[in-house]
Amino acid sequence: MALALGTENKRQVIIASVLAVILLVCAFFVYRMFFGSSSPADSGSVPVAPALQNPPAPTGASSGKPSASGNEAQRLNNAGIDPSLHFDKLAQSEDIEYLGSGRNIFSAESAPIPIPKAIASARPDAQAAAAVNTPPPPPKPPAIDLKYFGYSQDGQKVLKAFFARGDDIFMAKTGDIVDHRYKIGVIRPLNVEITDLAYNNTQTIAISQP
Repeated sequence: MALALGTENKRQVIIASVLAVILLVCAFFVYRMFFGSSSPADSGSVPVAPALQNPPAPTGASSGKPSASGNEAQRLNNAGIDPSLHFDKLAQSEDIEYLGSGRNIFSAESAPIPIPKAIASARPDAQAAAAVNTPPPPPKPPAIDLKYFGYSQDGQKVLKAFFARGDDIFMAKTGDIVDHRYKIGVIRPLNVEITDLAYNNTQTIAISQP
């Protein structure tokens, strides 16, 4: 009987010791929680300045005039922002029906609105535009007014042609210039090539029939 009593006392002592250790640990953590960071010197951390609710106004704000860098921007508070999703409001927005007066772009069955055709084209056709933008052609050179009425041939078979211009008669061989303007080219029995030097225009003059 005495042996059982002694064993029971030892068990109670052990339980009491464990409980005492647990209480001490809890008390230590509670002390650290409430009093451990109250003193900057004990914790070794750098003190942090409390946040200012209203920042001090710039020097120029007291006089009502903006500072050199402009007015200070307004600081907004995000305490009233609700980050949660409201599915009921999303459902209300999805139930809104499109009631436009024109074509419903969200419906494949909606017929397109007829577009009236233009009375006349806003752009002229290509031929009309080319006619407007094309410069006029240069003036046509005048006809050579020399009349070729005959020729002669010397012993060396060199042809000389006879020309009439008004009341004047000219005799010229190839390379000669008639009346300071017309250069005689190749002379043939039936025609002569003549170049009008004023217009740089070469024409073939046929012999005149008698």
